[in-house]
Amino acid sequence: MTHTPMAGTRTAWAALGGDPALLSEVTSVAWEGALPAKLPVRELARGCVGACALAAAELTAARTGRSVPKVRVDDAAVATAFTSERHLLVDGRAPVAFAPLSRFWHTADGWVRTHANYPHHRQALLAALELPDAASVESVAARLAKRSALDVEDAVYAAGGLAVALRTPQEWAAHPQGVAVTRQPLLSRERIADGPPRALPALTGSPALPAAGLRVLDLTRVLAGPVATRTLALLGADVLRVDSPRLPELPDQHADTGFGKRSTALDLARHADRRTFDALLARADVVVTGYRPGALDRFGLTPEALAERVPGVVVAQLSAWGDEGPWAGRRGFDSLVQVATGIAAVEGTADAPGALPAQALDHGTGYLLAAAILRSLTEQAAGGGGARCVRLALALTARWLLAGDGAGDPGEGAPSYEPGAWLAETDGPLGRLRYALSPVTFAGGPVNWERPSGRWGVDTPEWR
Repeated sequence: MTHTPMAGTRTAWAALGGDPALLSEVTSVAWEGALPAKLPVRELARGCVGACALAAAELTAARTGRSVPKVRVDDAAVATAFTSERHLLVDGRAPVAFAPLSRFWHTADGWVRTHANYPHHRQALLAALELPDAASVESVAARLAKRSALDVEDAVYAAGGLAVALRTPQEWAAHPQGVAVTRQPLLSRERIADGPPRALPALTGSPALPAAGLRVLDLTRVLAGPVATRTLALLGADVLRVDSPRLPELPDQHADTGFGKRSTALDLARHADRRTFDALLARADVVVTGYRPGALDRFGLTPEALAERVPGVVVAQLSAWGDEGPWAGRRGFDSLVQVATGIAAVEGTADAPGALPAQALDHGTGYLLAAAILRSLTEQAAGGGGARCVRLALALTARWLLAGDGAGDPGEGAPSYEPGAWLAETDGPLGRLRYALSPVTFAGGPVNWERPSGRWGVDTPEWR
């Protein structure tokens, strides 16, 4: 069943400052059973992917001098991509998902959710609970059952860990961070320095790669940021992910989000590595960061400093909780934002909290982030010039979802969703990979990545 653009795409495109007339170039294909939820997850996912694909098509038109290509958003492709980590196989092996201590727990007065996938977060959680490193799930459960959810939230945060008490949407709206979130737009875009228009060479060849020739410095971790940069790599950008060697990545997570990109490790606290990084930065067109607000400031990586050092750069910043409010500097992940904002309460039952059918805040925000970068490049090429900064946050995407904007067609009467057509296999440095194809498609554009995911941190720190 093919439809004209839904409200989700209109909302996302308006937030991106796009020309509303271009929405006529977008159609969607409905599938029953794709991303079922109480909240309008399907419409949010359609909107984020549709806006990203339209931004890619718009930049393609700017670089080819032709009309904007048609965009088609397929529910099956979107649902498969939004659960890409579940479809991944590495030499036939399913990926390792959440660690045993990353889950919901009963407390003395409610529920709390923890995130302990990384070793240092697990250690911080156990330290806050005064338990040994070898503590079992049962001993953690027994300790948490005697404490209040808010007490656990505060104690684990103070220890450097991650735990969030379950709140209803109403409780979140009254929380100081929830109040701060309501003051911020879905995403922000601003020109942070003047400069001449960006000169992008005309595109030639097939498929059309609107980000071809652009160098993207990827300073992101976990899902939303890597989803954005994975998308830019699909569209032709040279994406180099840079991580600290002291913060190793989870192998399966990297395999899922590393398509099309290269990965290197640099310690910015070391002079030699910092010189190498500065040389990369000097030639970058886009810098994407996914750390807590202010976490990279000591390295001179504020948007204003980047704009001064790299004229015309596009800076994209992603956070969990937004740039304002008492939680702005806190770490966060999709699962925790769902719990804090009330999504888990809405999706749950009277007996237990629930969860979205995908890490939709991560994936949705990732596609919005890529779209915001693409729109900034289009505006620069159209004569706007100057350095640009875009900012997004998982909590802002959560607010959009909870508002119910775009709650519409549930796909009833459409064909039943099956992911098979949107999965592919390839051989690479990690072995035989089965993976989800990108849902960002437009007429004449790419349908797959140029290269599979490689090993974390092994690539030479240089541009191609």
